[in-house]
Amino acid sequence: MKISYNWLKQYINIEVEPEKLSELLTDCGLEVEGLEKFQTVKGGLEGVVIGEVKTKVQHPNADKLTITTVDVGKDELLNIVCGAPNVEAGQKVLVATIGTWLYMEDDSFQIKKSKIRGQISEGMICAEDELGLGSSHDGIMILEPDAQIGKPAKEYFNVQDDYIFEIGLTPNRADATSHFGVARDLVAVFNHINSDSSSKFICPSVDNFKADNQNNEIDIIVENSEACPRYSGITISGIKVEESPDWLKTRLLSIGVRPINNIVDITNFVLFETGQPLHAFDTDEIVGRKVIVKKLEAGTKFITLDEVERELTANDLMICNEVEGMCIGGVFGGEKSGINKNTTKVFLESAYFDPKTIRKTSKYFGLQTDASFRFERGADPEMTIFALKRAALLIKQIAGGEITSEIIDVYPNPISRWTIDVDYKNVDRLIGKKINREIINKILIDLDFEIIDESTDGIKVRVPARKVDVKREVDIIEEILRIYGYNNIEVPSKVNSSISFFPYPDSGILQNIISDYLSNTGFSEIINNSLTKSKYLESGTTDLESKNNVKILNPLSQDLDVLRQSLIYGGLETIIYNINRKISDLKLFEFGKSYFYNKDEDGLKKYSENVNLALFISGKNETESWKTDQKAVGFHDIKVYVTNILKRFGINNSLLEVNPDVSKIFMEGLSYNYKKQKLVEFGQLSTKLLKYFDITQDVFYAEINWDLFLNLVKNFSIQYQETPKYPEVRRDLALLIDKSIRFEEIEKLAFQTEKSLLKKINIFDVYEGEKIDKDKKSYAVSFILQSPFKTLTDKLIEKTMNRLINVFEKDLNAKIR
Repeated sequence: MKISYNWLKQYINIEVEPEKLSELLTDCGLEVEGLEKFQTVKGGLEGVVIGEVKTKVQHPNADKLTITTVDVGKDELLNIVCGAPNVEAGQKVLVATIGTWLYMEDDSFQIKKSKIRGQISEGMICAEDELGLGSSHDGIMILEPDAQIGKPAKEYFNVQDDYIFEIGLTPNRADATSHFGVARDLVAVFNHINSDSSSKFICPSVDNFKADNQNNEIDIIVENSEACPRYSGITISGIKVEESPDWLKTRLLSIGVRPINNIVDITNFVLFETGQPLHAFDTDEIVGRKVIVKKLEAGTKFITLDEVERELTANDLMICNEVEGMCIGGVFGGEKSGINKNTTKVFLESAYFDPKTIRKTSKYFGLQTDASFRFERGADPEMTIFALKRAALLIKQIAGGEITSEIIDVYPNPISRWTIDVDYKNVDRLIGKKINREIINKILIDLDFEIIDESTDGIKVRVPARKVDVKREVDIIEEILRIYGYNNIEVPSKVNSSISFFPYPDSGILQNIISDYLSNTGFSEIINNSLTKSKYLESGTTDLESKNNVKILNPLSQDLDVLRQSLIYGGLETIIYNINRKISDLKLFEFGKSYFYNKDEDGLKKYSENVNLALFISGKNETESWKTDQKAVGFHDIKVYVTNILKRFGINNSLLEVNPDVSKIFMEGLSYNYKKQKLVEFGQLSTKLLKYFDITQDVFYAEINWDLFLNLVKNFSIQYQETPKYPEVRRDLALLIDKSIRFEEIEKLAFQTEKSLLKKINIFDVYEGEKIDKDKKSYAVSFILQSPFKTLTDKLIEKTMNRLINVFEKDLNAKIR
């Protein structure tokens, strides 16, 4: 939210500089995320002065250039080479002197003393587009003859400087969504930091408001008072729609709002001034001279101001005439009822809408407007009439016309201010410091709270209607503390602590160990949003089902409408994001939760969540270098990372059941199961899935069930033993086997057959080709044998290898080559 420093000065006397004011705003809970200087003309015309052209002669070396001498009020005339066709002696012109910066749209350049075709030029006579004062470049800008020589252009054109605060407003501060709201907070802040200060909120007067006649009354009918508790309106006739005056355009431009016309600009001005959204209708478009507030049937088509046809839901509140909808209440106007240059009569709307209704409509259509921003947080129901009067008086002042109706205010069930009891003991306990009771009362009074009862133990306060977030005693205490100042609460010298017990294994410690290992091997950790788009599951690229989605009731957008069932989507989004930025060699990992809904369960058991560890690798395995060869990552690479993680915590692959993974996400994959529970799955992602994300390179993925992994770590431990005294022996076998047989089967069978001497088994070559049958493959496998008690003899080694060969021939139908 943007707040103007100059604009604020209309409502409170500010004697501090913008930088200091930023600190005060942040300290009172309105965090200033940025402060920038705003000028009505970019650059502020600094260095530009009024000059008079004294002489003009033709440039000796250029037909289209002239040499002028210009008086800018200094002792000597300036020699300036000019290319404008309309420059003449005796003219009053604008001169950019040496060192001046000029800004043209997104470009900028500095005026320097230079030679142009051999002639010295000591400045520049400017056209209006070169100064940001217009768009014409037909010639230099010529001023009135009475313009004072040497006068800064900044003063001549009354260029104003302002400072704009970018405030990161929290959702609970609906009362601070305007210059009024910020000014009220500053009143309390100034009075607190300076006990002698008597700052007051200066509210613009609307005492002169009165209806000129009742010649154009519009009936208001509110059919849904729950969604619209209060609706106020007034008509103004005889107006002239045209460009707004400079002061109004400057106010809006300073906070980034584009001026449109005087009527729309006034409604926007009042919105940012008071926090109360207004809407102006062309009275001639109100069929039947009735404004009806109601909800239309679901499926009704409605064209909004942006010329988009939208299909309404049964929840959307509409502002209608007798025939059709004119506006989506509190969110967006309609195409037909807007203000245009032919409008002469307007109906001004000022309403209080139910925040939940507006929030649902805004999120459903993806329309975040300045009006919905305020209504969905909770506007001030007591501000509607003041805002109408303020806007009506401004329209009469700027656009002319007469107020042709009394204010019609439909408010069947007025919202009463509520009271809260505050116990001083609770104030002291929560703040951690005893604050003088007079200071507490003064802060609350400055914030417009009404103290209706007071005792030695506490007070009873009536809360302003605009402070919709203040409902409990603790909220009152927060109001006191943010004005008193968090920095004014001393840090105690004594710190109390309690001994904590962490069960083994500690998930956080294990995550750090794995994160260190992965980052040391070139991985980068990613953290993706738990919200994702439901369309991913509708693509048919995974085995996940839409019926298990945990849906968001009020999604921020259609791209964030469900909780993720897998980490794979966020990871692939990250991969294509990097590939599109020419980063194609990727190693990524993420710890995160996935969420599921099961309608067959009862109560909260319908919802469950799992923690998983996901690994992604793609591209080349090494960075480009003269001393290493690059090759594409493959299935073996992802398997190595998975195996090393399991081995690091004592989980041996031989104790796991290895199965082919037939999930849709994999072109080729494996899964490791423990007691029929899937511990990890990994493999090469399918082409269909990658194509859905526009990824054209191979991606290998692994997902570890973290909850099951933690349970396994309890049962397995890393055991250490002394270095063997006796040497190890290697023997190799070439096995001709069926293509369907995996290395994991050979490994498992070998360790089952020889449990004492066999220490390691490895595959070092694979052959498939013309020299063997098409349904066969040849594995070259090494076996490491070692005894902790003696040196192995050839006889014992041969006996062990024969036993392994017999088992391979019998159980795997293998042939020894």
